Amino acid sequence: MNQKIKEKADYCLNCKTKPCQKGCPLENDIPSFIDYIKKGEYKEAYQVLSKTSMLQPVCGRICPHESQCQGSCIRGIKGEPTTIGELEAFVADKALEEEYTFSDEKIEKKNKKVAIIGGGPAGLTCAGFLVRKGYEVSIYEKYKQLGGIIQHGIPSFRLNKKIVEKTIQKILNLGIQVYYEQELGKNLTLEQLKKNYDAIFIAIGANVSSKMGVEGENLPGVYGGNELLEYNLHPDYENKKVAIIGGGNVAMDCARTVKRLGAKEVTVIYRRAEEQMPAERKEIQEAKDEKIQFLFLHNIVRILPDNRGEKVDKIECIQTKLVRKESETRLSPVNIEGSNKIMDMDYVIMATGSKPEESVMNTLSIEKSTKGYIHVDENYQTTDPQIFAGGDIIGQKATVAWAARSGRKAAEAISEYLNKKI
Repeated sequence: MNQKIKEKADYCLNCKTKPCQKGCPLENDIPSFIDYIKKGEYKEAYQVLSKTSMLQPVCGRICPHESQCQGSCIRGIKGEPTTIGELEAFVADKALEEEYTFSDEKIEKKNKKVAIIGGGPAGLTCAGFLVRKGYEVSIYEKYKQLGGIIQHGIPSFRLNKKIVEKTIQKILNLGIQVYYEQELGKNLTLEQLKKNYDAIFIAIGANVSSKMGVEGENLPGVYGGNELLEYNLHPDYENKKVAIIGGGNVAMDCARTVKRLGAKEVTVIYRRAEEQMPAERKEIQEAKDEKIQFLFLHNIVRILPDNRGEKVDKIECIQTKLVRKESETRLSPVNIEGSNKIMDMDYVIMATGSKPEESVMNTLSIEKSTKGYIHVDENYQTTDPQIFAGGDIIGQKATVAWAARSGRKAAEAISEYLNKKI
């Protein structure tokens, strides 16, 4: 038995009310899996997690535990919370190493086929749970690799790609067929899939960086953070000054990546206070430890070109203050007139949110929300009863755990839908 892990597990109070479970988007039975760790019964701990999750090695490492499960831990009220993420990663790694199965339940095959479009966290989770329910599942993926954001968006210094690949392969080993380099609107259509499958689940993500609408935003040298991380096509940052606009984990990942690629000076500019940053505390601290600078309560208002108008040369920022506007519960940033300042800058990276790819969305003959996402009901079903959707493409909270939750819930809804058709 691993003594260090046992000590961390023993720290858990095994609360009967399970506030940590309520704080977990996947609703993992956290006290139960930790209780098995206490007894050294790692396979049983893993199978508890497997009832609700397919991506334990990933979630144990990169979930925002502070604002989810660990943030709800009773231990955290007067001291440090139980290190739930570390315990989950330990059990998940054991499962990969010793080849534990997801479940000992026997799978009863059903004569129904489901197509999953997109092999990210939502698609993989949906596929895994559907196969475990006995359905024949095929994933259509636009890249040559599965994983979505966990493969193409989260830097390897935060998430080891070998762990990602082993996690994905374990899901595929359930018996999932994959068709690579298949992209909606290019060489794949819903119409052809509807003819060959009984149900479809769309999980293509929403990874187009949002723009701020400021002057100079279209200059060469201004990049979207999501695209830089996804495609890994960076300019030469050597000895350059780079501004990162935003305060989430994408902003932290961009800042730390750019710094590693040789940037002389990296400054994160965020319009609110530090305590309001949506990025995890540990991600912010690690960025600070890597000498990344932070400029809080500032907003970018203009990006200025060089004399030839060919590239970024400077940015103009303005100080902000936080005020409570009428009918709002959260303090909002308001620009302070006359507080503008000019800063030398070589590159600007926007990390202020993301949205779906418009050209792909225009090919879909199903209802969209007012913000351009796929509209679904409480069962993740679209306006076409045969088609379901989940993950970032429906405009939900943009984390791996929330995407995986939607994948699992959609699998349950798809199974219910198909059972009615038998």
